Amino acid sequence: MDNLLILERLDRLEKLLVGHKEVLTFDETCDYTGISRSYLYKLTASGRIPHSKPNGKMLFFEKRKLVEWLLQNKRKSQHDIEREALAYSLRNKRI
Repeated sequence: MDNLLILERLDRLEKLLVGHKEVLTFDETCDYTGISRSYLYKLTASGRIPHSKPNGKMLFFEKRKLVEWLLQNKRKSQHDIEREALAYSLRNKRI
């Protein structure tokens, strides 16, 4: 990457961190999520990630919806599973 691209990306990251933008551009979304440009294009083309295309060209992403999308399909930790199993067995104890 040349210095100009690095500076542009740093500028976008700074705006994301300092500003409280609710709607992100395509490049800002790549920076925010860590998803590569090519993969984000695939996700938008297949409709697998929530986005808007108001004028038929530029893509925009709501930060709130991105976070929901990123956190979908949660997996419980082993500790959480064991705690739930213990609570269940205590709750359904047979005498």
